[in-house]
Amino acid sequence: MNHPASRVPYISYDPTRHLLLTPQDDEAPARVARLRALGIGDSPLPAFDEFARKLARTTRAPYSMVNFIDERRQYFAGLYTPSQDQAVELGPAPASAQPGRVMDRDHGYCPHVIVRRKALVLEDVCDYPRFAGNPVVDEIGIRSYLGAPLIDRTGTALGTVCVVDLEPRPWGREGLETIKSMAAELVEQIHHMEKQQSDV
Repeated sequence: MNHPASRVPYISYDPTRHLLLTPQDDEAPARVARLRALGIGDSPLPAFDEFARKLARTTRAPYSMVNFIDERRQYFAGLYTPSQDQAVELGPAPASAQPGRVMDRDHGYCPHVIVRRKALVLEDVCDYPRFAGNPVVDEIGIRSYLGAPLIDRTGTALGTVCVVDLEPRPWGREGLETIKSMAAELVEQIHHMEKQQSDV
């Protein structure tokens, strides 16, 4: 199966904002259909919150997310924050959504991960002009990011797992291997959930 990973993603540039915008995501419609079939991606799940807590503890990061992305927004179905799982406001959320779990698609770095279909390590986002102008830097204070895609058995990039910090972090190769390993672990958990649904 051919995936757009082999192509350089189209990235638009807005000269009025002086920053590179979120890459075009041609797989979004297929991803949304797959997420709906799995019954995940639009509401919080205790299992995903627990996974986010485990991820934060493993990486010693203050914030951790299990993130699913559609054409317009990101949804943190799993979220861990320093305030003992109380969601923080990460971006504008519709009235129907739980505060803190919704973020615009052009905020943050997970949309880059899902289009690239590869893990992304940013020890200090300010070292990368492509990422330093992202709204989360000024609005939230994010300085470092570590994320990996959740690619399921059908080859669909469902979303990401990621951790962020408000200070630069030397994630290193160990951090990269950890985030990739935990992404694979969560994909297996999602497959198990899918099998349980089919057995009912």
